[in-house]
Amino acid sequence: MTEAAVESRYLSAGANRYAAAADWSEDGLVAFGSDANVCLWDPTDSRGISHILSGHSAHVRAVKFLPKDEGFSVVQLVTGGDDKQLRLWAIDSESGTASCVQVVQEHTEPINCIASVPGTASGNGARRIFVTGGADATVRLWAFDGATVKLLQTIKTTRKYMPLAVALTSLDDDGNAIMLAVAGTTNAIQIFTASAADGQAGLDFSLQAILPGHENWIRSLDFIRENPEQGSDILLASASQDKYIRLWRVYQGTTPSALNTAGLDFSAEALAPGNKIHKITAGITKYCIMFEALLFGHEDWIYSARWSRAVDGRLQLLSASADNSLSLWESDPKSGIWITVARLGEISREKGATTATGSIGGFWTGLWSPNGTTVITLGRTGSWRRWDYDAAEDVWKQNFAISGHIRAVTGISWSRGGVYLLSASSDQTTRLHAQWAADASSESWHEMSRPQIHGYDLNCISTLGPSSFVSGADEKLMRVFTEPKAVARMLNRLTNITTADVSTAPDAANMPVLGLSNKAITALPSAKDDTGLLNPASNHNSPDPSDPFSADRDAADPAATLPHLQSALDITHPPFEESLSRHTLWPEIEKLYGHGYEISCLAASHDGRLIASACKASSLNHAVIRLFETQRWTEVKPPLQAHSLTVARVRFSADDNMLLSVGRDRQWVVWESDSRDRGGGSFRLVQANAKGHARMILDAAWAPPAVGDDTRLFATAGRDKLVKVWVRKAGEGSFELGTAVTLEHPVTALDFVPEVTPEGLLLLAVGTEAGKLFVLTLKVEGAVVEVVSTLTVQPELCLPKAVLQLAWRPARESQTGRELAIAGEDGSLRIYSFPSS
Repeated sequence: MTEAAVESRYLSAGANRYAAAADWSEDGLVAFGSDANVCLWDPTDSRGISHILSGHSAHVRAVKFLPKDEGFSVVQLVTGGDDKQLRLWAIDSESGTASCVQVVQEHTEPINCIASVPGTASGNGARRIFVTGGADATVRLWAFDGATVKLLQTIKTTRKYMPLAVALTSLDDDGNAIMLAVAGTTNAIQIFTASAADGQAGLDFSLQAILPGHENWIRSLDFIRENPEQGSDILLASASQDKYIRLWRVYQGTTPSALNTAGLDFSAEALAPGNKIHKITAGITKYCIMFEALLFGHEDWIYSARWSRAVDGRLQLLSASADNSLSLWESDPKSGIWITVARLGEISREKGATTATGSIGGFWTGLWSPNGTTVITLGRTGSWRRWDYDAAEDVWKQNFAISGHIRAVTGISWSRGGVYLLSASSDQTTRLHAQWAADASSESWHEMSRPQIHGYDLNCISTLGPSSFVSGADEKLMRVFTEPKAVARMLNRLTNITTADVSTAPDAANMPVLGLSNKAITALPSAKDDTGLLNPASNHNSPDPSDPFSADRDAADPAATLPHLQSALDITHPPFEESLSRHTLWPEIEKLYGHGYEISCLAASHDGRLIASACKASSLNHAVIRLFETQRWTEVKPPLQAHSLTVARVRFSADDNMLLSVGRDRQWVVWESDSRDRGGGSFRLVQANAKGHARMILDAAWAPPAVGDDTRLFATAGRDKLVKVWVRKAGEGSFELGTAVTLEHPVTALDFVPEVTPEGLLLLAVGTEAGKLFVLTLKVEGAVVEVVSTLTVQPELCLPKAVLQLAWRPARESQTGRELAIAGEDGSLRIYSFPSS
C-alpha cells in the first residue's frame, strides 16, 4: 500500500453543546469539541475548519489552551471528555499541524471542565498549572513542564457535587500564590488557595471559603484583574441556572482598599448574610473576598460568563444564555453599576419559536477573540454565530461563521453537475453545501441552505435533478423537495452558476407552526395581509370546515415576512445561522408511501425518472424494493422481492438499465429493466447470490462502463472485511467473482469514480468501520480483475468512527484531481482532493 498527498478541501462538523467545550487561543485559533473530535478553526479565515483532530473515543466536553511560551510557535491544547481521558495536543500555529503528545487517564468519570492560570509560562519554575473537574466529584491539579503533564493533587469536592466550572488565577505577580474557584451541581462556590514560595514543587490547595448566594447550579466561573497594574484587585464572575450573574471582589489585606468606601458601613452587623466578607490566606498573605454586584437581565439559564479587557482598558463581561441572547456588560464609570451595553442574538419577537421552525434553543457558550473585538457563540444546532465590533459606528455587526451536523451523517448526494452537495443526518436536518465564488482562490466551502428540518432522524438522500431531491427518514414514507426561487437566486449569486430554471418554482418555503414538513409559500398580493406575511400557496381558500385545527396547522411562522425574507437572502456572503434555519427551507412537493417500516435506503436513477427504496425489515414481505416514477409520483408495481432482511443499499447502473441491491441477509441481487424503452420502469430479477459474503453486505457500487465494451462490473462491501468485485463479460449471463480484497476492518462504504482513467483503469474508494479510507486502482481483463495499487489516506485525515457513505464529485471542466465526499458516523462531512495520477 502507498500513501499519497490527499488534501482536505472542506471540513464540516457541528460543535458539542457544552459550556466548556471550546476555547480561543492567544494566536486567534478556536478549538472546539465535535463528537469525539477536536476541530480547529480560525474565524478570520473564510475556509472554516482547518483540522479535525481524532483520538478521543467519546464526546469531548472540555477544551482549553495553555499559556504560550514566548518566542515559540507551538501551543499546547488540553482536552477531556466522556472517555475520561485527558489529552495533550501540540499545535504549530505557523504550519497548522497538530499531534497528540500525551494521554493521561486519572479521572474515573467524564471530564467536565478545564482551567489554567492565565499569562505566559513564567513562575512556578516555568510550569503551566491547570486543573480539571470531573463527574467523579474530584478536581485534579496538573503541571505541564514543557514536555509532559504530571498530576500534582486530587481534591475531592465536599457535599459530593460534580464540578461544572473551575477557574484559576495568580494572587501575586510572581505566580507563586494561586486561587482556585470550583462550582457545579450546587449553589455555592468553593475557594481554594495554594502557595509555592520560590517556585518549589509543593503546591497544595486547601479549602479557604464557601461563597453562597446563587439559588441553582453554577455553570461558569472566570477571574480577571480589575486593572493591569501590579497589586490590583481580582474580580470573579459566576453564572448560574438561577438566571443571575454574581461578581465577587478579591483583595489583599483585611480592608477593601480598592473600593470607594465613603459612606459605606462594612461592619459585620451591617452586612447581609450573602454579603459577608470571607477572609482567606495563601501562604502567609491574607486576602478577603466579598460580593460585588448582581447582574440580572437574562430570562433563562446562563451557561457562560467570560471576561475581556478592551483596548482602552475597560472591563467587559460576555454572558451566554438559554434565552437565545448574548449580553455584554460594563461598569458605568460614574455610578459603578454594571449595565448591559449590547445585546446580541435572537430578537424578542422571535422568542418562543419551536424547534421545528428553527429555534436555536439558546446559546451554550460565548468566547472573546484575543483583542476583544469579536465574539462567537454556539447554539443548539451545533452552529457558530459571530459578531465583529465596528468602532466607527460603535455597533456589533454579525458575520458568517461555520456550521455542521451534530450527529451521524447518514447520506450524501452530489447534484448532477457537482455544483453542490446534499447531506442528511441523524440530527434531523438535510443541508446543502456549495463553494463560495467570491472566495474561489481559497476554495471556500460553506453550508448555503438547510432544505429540510424534520421531526425524524434522516437516513438517506438522493438528488433528482438540478433543483430537487428525495429523502428518507425513520418514518414509513419518503419526501420530495424542490428548490424555491429565493434560495435559487441566492445560490446563483454566491456560486456564479445557474443551477436550473426556477421560474415556476414557489417563492420560498415555510414550516407551519404545528406541521411536520415544509409548505410552499408565495407572495401573492391578494393573499397578503397588512403584516406582509407570506401565505401557503395551497391555503388561499378558507380553512377546511371539517377540521377545526387546519388553520393552526397551516399558520405561517411569524418570522416569515416578505421584507424579512428578502433582506435575509439578498446577500453576497454565506447565510447566517438564523437564515439557514428559517429562510432557506425547500418546499415539500410530494410524499411517497408504501413501506411498512422505517426507510433504510433509497436511490434515484441518473435521469431522475425512477426512485428505488427499501425499509427496515425482518421478513420477506417487508424486505422488498419499491419503485416510484417521478412523472405522476406513483408506485411501479409489483415491488421487487428477493431479500429476506433489511436492504442496506440500492444503486442504479450508469445507464439506469440495471439495479443492484445488497442487504443484511448477506446476498446481492441484480435486476434489469424489461420495459425501459416504454418508460414503464419495471425490473426483472437477473441474478441473486445468496452467499455473496459470509456476513451482512453494507454497501455496493457500479463501475463506470468502459468505452466500447459491454462488460458489467460492480463491487460489494461486507462486514466480513472483504471488498468483492463481480464481473459479467459481454454476452455472458451471470456475474462471477473477479477478485476479493481483504482489509483489516469491516467495510462500510464504496464508490467508483464515475469515469474510467485514460489508462483504462477503475478507481474505487473504500471506507471502513474504523474510519480508514483507501482508493483501489483496478485493472480489468476479461473476467479477471487485478488490484494494481492501493492508496491509503494518511491517518490524520481518517475518521475516528465508521465511514457511512462515499461519493465522488462528478467531473467538471478544468478540474485538477478528483474530489471525494465522505459522510462519517462522527458527524463530520468532509471533501478530500486526490491527485489525478
